[in-house]
Amino acid sequence: MKKDSAKKILIEQLKKMPIIQIACERTNVARCSFYRWRKEDKKFAKEADAAIAEGEALITEMSESQLISLIRDRNFQALQLWLRHHHPKYNNKIEITAHLKEQEEKLNPEQKAIVKKALRLASLSEPIKKLSEKKCEKPKHQ
Repeated sequence: MKKDSAKKILIEQLKKMPIIQIACERTNVARCSFYRWRKEDKKFAKEADAAIAEGEALITEMSESQLISLIRDRNFQALQLWLRHHHPKYNNKIEITAHLKEQEEKLNPEQKAIVKKALRLASLSEPIKKLSEKKCEKPKHQ
């Protein structure tokens, strides 16, 4: 029963602070216990994911509120951030539209040069080949 109580308290804490390390510290639950419970108890894993999502939504709302306050105070960086992310005229995104065939086609040398140049111009200078050759690393948890 003590474990169930600890799980419930931890879930509530994740709704307020969606960072696993901090939620564990505030509830005196070891991080390894959190991950063990998550692995062993699928219901707990779903509840934890939902709590983290709820906590992230809360933080996002608080952040947007603070951003709007900064905009009202005429903070240029806040204005710039808002416009870049909420108005297509001010964003700095690159849109790429393509019609892909199901079978894989090899690029000819001219096409490879164009792709390399486009990646370089988009500040993605690491070649695609190197990106695809990287080994997947186990993510470091919060």
